[in-house]
Amino acid sequence: MRQNVSQLSIAVLGASGATGRHVVAHALRRGHEVVAPVRRKGVLEPASRLREVEWHDVSDVDALTGALREVDVVVSALGGAATGPTTVCADAARSLIPAMGDAGIDRLIVVSAHGVLETHDRSLYSRAVWAGVADRMRDKEAMESLIAPSSLAWTIVRPPALKNTPPSGRFQIGEQLPIRLWHSIGRADLADFLVHEAEDPAFVRRYPRIHQ
Repeated sequence: MRQNVSQLSIAVLGASGATGRHVVAHALRRGHEVVAPVRRKGVLEPASRLREVEWHDVSDVDALTGALREVDVVVSALGGAATGPTTVCADAARSLIPAMGDAGIDRLIVVSAHGVLETHDRSLYSRAVWAGVADRMRDKEAMESLIAPSSLAWTIVRPPALKNTPPSGRFQIGEQLPIRLWHSIGRADLADFLVHEAEDPAFVRRYPRIHQ
């Protein structure tokens, strides 16, 4: 793995998704190399420090292991299906944990959601999000339950609702940050935080929350 922390090799899972595209773009702007495991090549705009690697099936550990060779940190921005039952995040975690071990990587930053596990409470926010996207929340819970007991140096980020708003550079972060029904975070600002956490780890084996 690289010792020069000024430039990292960052693997982005979900790179072609709404949040993942912002992570890729922000990491490239920061001067990092990006590896994007994708179902098919050509889904991202070509860039000099971007390498797409085919990963057709999230259960394919060998293909993912190969994609992660020489990578410094993995950022997972997988979100799962918009409606109906989904297991994408949990299925990917089942492959990712052994793949990272085989590739010799231990740093993982993953996007989960506020309202899962111990934050699944009686607050208006939690009740509203579970009424709207319960299947996706169950998938995030299963994913967290796999990652948290692993030996990885993980950071599990729990944002509220994600918005497609321009980057502001203004957001709050904290493990006990209150999340209210009206809170949200722009995907671009979330990507900013994810890349910064890759560069300068501050929440290893912790659960930061973020909102604007």
